[in-house]
This record gives sequence, structure tokens and C-alpha cells, in this order.
Amino acid sequence: MSSTKSTLLLKNIDCASCADKIDIEINKIDGVKKSNVNFVSSKLTVEIEQSEDREIVLDKIKNKIKIIEPNINVTKIDDDNEKDEEEKERKREIGLLIMGGIIFFVGVFTNLVPPWEFIVFFISYILLGADVVIKAVKNIFRGNVFDENFLMALATIGAFAIGQYPEGVAVMLFYKVGESFQSYAVNKSRRSISALMDIRPDYANLKINNEIRKVSPEEINIDDIIVVKAGEKVPLDGVVIEGKSMINTSALTGESLPVKVEKGSDILSGSINNNGVLEIKVNKRFEESTVSKILDLVENASSNKAETENFITKFAKYYTPVVVIVALGLAMIPPLLFKNPWNDWIYRALVFLVVSCPCGLVISIPLGFFSGIGTASKSGLLIKGSNYLESLSKTETVVFDKTGTLTKGVFKVTKINNEDFVSQEELLEFAAYAEYYSNHPIGLSIVKAYEEEIDKNKIKDYNEISGHGLSVTINNKKVLAGNDKLMKKENIKYEEINEVGTIVHIAVQGKYYGYIIISDEIKEDSKKTIEGLKNIGVKTLVMLTGDSKEVAQNVAKELGISSVESELLPDEKVKKVEQLYKEKSPKGVLVFVGDGINDAPVLAIADIGVAMGGLGSDAAIEAADVVIMNDQPSKLIDGINISKRTQKIVWQNIILALVVKFIVLFLGAIGFANMWEAVFADVGVTLIAVINSMRIMNYKLK
Repeated sequence: MSSTKSTLLLKNIDCASCADKIDIEINKIDGVKKSNVNFVSSKLTVEIEQSEDREIVLDKIKNKIKIIEPNINVTKIDDDNEKDEEEKERKREIGLLIMGGIIFFVGVFTNLVPPWEFIVFFISYILLGADVVIKAVKNIFRGNVFDENFLMALATIGAFAIGQYPEGVAVMLFYKVGESFQSYAVNKSRRSISALMDIRPDYANLKINNEIRKVSPEEINIDDIIVVKAGEKVPLDGVVIEGKSMINTSALTGESLPVKVEKGSDILSGSINNNGVLEIKVNKRFEESTVSKILDLVENASSNKAETENFITKFAKYYTPVVVIVALGLAMIPPLLFKNPWNDWIYRALVFLVVSCPCGLVISIPLGFFSGIGTASKSGLLIKGSNYLESLSKTETVVFDKTGTLTKGVFKVTKINNEDFVSQEELLEFAAYAEYYSNHPIGLSIVKAYEEEIDKNKIKDYNEISGHGLSVTINNKKVLAGNDKLMKKENIKYEEINEVGTIVHIAVQGKYYGYIIISDEIKEDSKKTIEGLKNIGVKTLVMLTGDSKEVAQNVAKELGISSVESELLPDEKVKKVEQLYKEKSPKGVLVFVGDGINDAPVLAIADIGVAMGGLGSDAAIEAADVVIMNDQPSKLIDGINISKRTQKIVWQNIILALVVKFIVLFLGAIGFANMWEAVFADVGVTLIAVINSMRIMNYKLK
């Protein structure tokens, strides 16, 4: 069943576990096909079944969110009024925090006597923690008991109950201060990640007759003419029809050097026009444009969660209730069994409650993976989910396609060898007519070499024969164009060639006419890619190609690849990858890198499929898990290094949070830790973990 996608902004969502709760509940709503709450970008993406009334379902979603988290404002993207409201709310919270803090310190540094001591600290507590207590009570009635509001309210009210007024207020004060810093750090990291992908165009200059009108990119249609001035972003994909300039494509491809464009050049949305004025004929609507696809891939990457994220989500689900139950036992069992003072053991239990919130883990881990995805995007490497980012660090086997991946895929006719009864011109003409409807780089190079206009009316019965070549009728003559396999299949007597290059044999009416050699250049960074992958510990490197054995071995030798398989049909490539998959270690990851021509099936079965996004086909980009936007295979090294750095930092956060929490829990149980240490173990560790996650964005791109 078809569906429509809507995106909402969740203002004031500062709790990652709250995001998970919202996600679970929204998926239960009738009419919702799939939902994904991206905590890092504060966005909710929801797919609504086409048969449902979209507005009614959206209202249900908004009402459900209000029930789960009343303080979250659900808005449309870029709602300025809501931004103003959010700013007012933030100032109000800071004002209450300052007033509550001042009254607290007045109480601490003056010798107050009862009942004034209670009154001063109670006023301070109300200013600081009233909203926490109210949220906790509301959530209890909704069945959401074990959240941070409940834990903090119970711990601080418990401190008041045993006469520890200053400590109860201090815990709430430092919790709120920590939350403010945490919110600031999370928002700063959100802005930093967003800045990495700040490629969305704000407007387009639409040219109508001789007038230019500034409109939204969504309003532009295919074949419309747009004008891009110096310093402006290119809003939509198209072809330059007037003007020349140097454009900056770094946000798309990670390439720092500007690229020259002129009349006839293809140009991608998201590029920045450095100088000159360009007129562009649009060839894709905004929702199908490069910039739109990139933003969609990055913003929705969180829907494919890493194993580490799923583990922490499950861990947090059980960790908090277990600690609360232990705290309850700690408060009641020793006083009942050993007649110990109640106040002492209740205090220890309260320390447990403060430590039991798993925020440091639940916030920092998705933030870490999203930082890694954002950093990779800046490098021109689009990773479709944190699960793929995590897996890249375990890469053990890399399988490369040859044409368009390790080589440029820009073929040139380098030799025409004709039989005596036919001229080179006639042989090339037959080949060009035969290859006219082919979208393969080899076919395109032959058509380009012919240079004459082709009369399509002469071409009939065009038929591609997978892995062999093609058969076509030209002027009522059956023409075959392809490799050795095609000649053998059709019982054509031909000359076997041992020259370097791709050989295309031509036969007409069952008679061999000759062959054409097409050569392809190796990409400049292909050798660096192979050397770099070996240096970072990739064990097995393999090249698969449908090209001839001589060409394949020549390329493999030049690049330093010891394992190569040639003359493979698309289904044979799949079988080879399946065989390699069985040979790797159980935890090792197999990566396939291809340009997209006939590669979609292999991309789909590999652990991680990597497609070339510049020259690659749309089908390959859809099937792939990682897309290299500038067609440089060396970007895979960046991807693996970013993955390893992300994994390292994520596990630093996990170990830091768990070690500190368990130490404080142990010290609290034996009476050597107070609530101040407990607050640090909760809010302090969260803040450190969030800041640590931001270090991922400091990765130096090669």
C-alpha cells in the first residue's frame, strides 16, 4: 500500500529515552505505516497510509505526543512563532534557575533556625523543581513511571522527608544546571551537524521571458530556466545553457578544488557558484534533485540503528527499574533486619535513585553515530544508517567492480581492425548503430567515435544479451556486437585477440566483420585506495569484472590486487560474492564497491554495498548502503576511519558512564557517596559524554 511522508519538528525534546517512547507509541496509531523520531535533529518523520486522512492522523500524533511529553511543542519546520515561544520559555527557565539558586545560597550561608530553614529551602526547591515534580506526577498517571523526572522528584522529596533540606535543593539545583549545560551541548552539536550539511537552497531565480522571479525551489518544473548569480547556491539539478563559472562542490563531494562549468555542463544542486552568472535548464524536480536526496539520506539515517544503539536502548529499559528496586530494598531491608537507623539507609537509597537515570548513554550514543554520519557526508560519503557506519569498522573483505569504479569508465575507441571486404568507416558505422540504444559506457564511446548523425528508423529488433553483447537489425541486416562469448554462442568464426583493452567483435548476417578496441583509464586514486585499505588492516581485496582476462589482469597488476576474476556475467558476480562471503570470518564484513552498471544485485547481497554516486546509476544508489558522491574509491578509507573513530568514542562514552555509575552505586550502598557525587554520576557524566561525541567531527579529511 502506498503512503505519504510528513516531517514534524519536536521542540524542547532533550531526552533521548523520551524520543524512543514517542516512536514506540506513534507506531501503534492506526494509519501510521512507519515512524522515526530523530533525537539529534529533533525531527519526527512519519509515513501515513494513503487510504487515511492525513490531517486526522497528524492530529492523533500531536495529541499522543502531548500525552507522553507535555513540554514538547510539535510544529511544522521553520515556524518562526514557535521559535519565539521557545526563546521565551528558555529565558523563563533561566530566570527561575537564577532566582532559585540565589535563595538556596542565602539559606546555606545564613544560620537559619526552624521553621525558616524549611521555608527558605522549600521556596528555592519550588522555583527550581516544581516543573520536574509536576511532570513526574503527570507521567505516573500515564503509566510512565521510571523516567528522570520521577527519579529526581522521588530522590529530592525523600531528602526533604529525612530533614536533608539543603542537600535536597542542591541535588535539584545541580540537576537543573547540568540539564541546561546538557541541553546547550546537545543543541550545539545539533547545529554543528546541521552546518556540515547546510546545502538546502532557500530560493531559486526563475527566468520567465526576460524577467527573473525569486521563488521556492519546490515550485520549479522540469525544463524551466533558472539563473544562479555569483555566491548563490545552485537550487536544482540541470544543464548550463548560458555562462561559465567555477563552482564549489565541497558540500556534495568533499572535493575542495573548484570545478569549471560552461555551456553544456551538468550541474548539481547544492553546489555554490563562485563567480559569473549561470543560466541552467532544470532536468529534475526539487524532490528528485541531488541536494534533496542527500538531505533525505542523512536526516533519515537514524532509522537504521546500530547494534550498539539497540543494545543501549534495551539496557536502559531494564537498568532503571532494577536500580529502583534495589534502592527500595536498600531503604527497607537493612533497617528491618538489623534495626539500623532508617534515615541512613533511606539516604543511601536516594543516592541510588539519582544515579539510576541512563541519560548519558541514551543521549551520547545516537549523537556519536549521527556525528559520524555528518562527518562522512562532509567528505562526500553518504552513509544510510548508523548500522552501516558501525559495520564499516569491521571491514575484512573489499570486492571492487572494475569499470567506473577503479577505472574512469570513460572509454575511448583506440583501434578499429576491419576485415578486407569492409572499410573501417563501415565497421564503425555498424557498431555505432548497434550500440545506439545502449547506456553502457562502452556503447556510448563507440557512438561518440562515429560522430555522424544516426538515423533511428534504420534500427529494429534491439536486444541486449546479458554478459555477451547485443543483437540488432540495421537496414534489414542482423548485426551482432559483443565479446568472445557472443561470437561462440552464435557460431561466428572470429579472430581471438590478446591486446589490452575491451574488445567488441562485430558480425553482420552471420559473417565476421572485425573488431574494435576500447580502452579505459585507471582512476588517479585507485592505487592509493588499494594501498590505503591494506594499511588499515583490510585482509582481502578482490576485483570482479565482465571484461576480458587480459584487461582485468593488467589493471589488477598495476593496482596491486592479487585476486581477480574476469569475464563474469552479472549472475556470476553474485555467485563469486556469495562464495567470498562464506570464506570471511563470522564477525568480518564484506564490502562491495561498484559504479552501478549491472551492480545492483551484488550491492544488495553484500554486507555493505558502496555505489559511485556521480557516475553510478539510480538503481545502484538505491540498492547501496553507502554512496560515494565524487566517484573516488579512496573515500572508502575515510569511511572506515570515521567508523573506527566513532566506535572508539561511543565505547569510551559507554565505559565512562557505566564505570562511574557503578562506582557511585557501590559507594552509595556502603555509605561513602552522597547525592552530590550521584548528581555528577548522572548529569556530569552525560555532559562529558555529549562533549566527547562532538570530537568525532574533528576528523581530518584526507
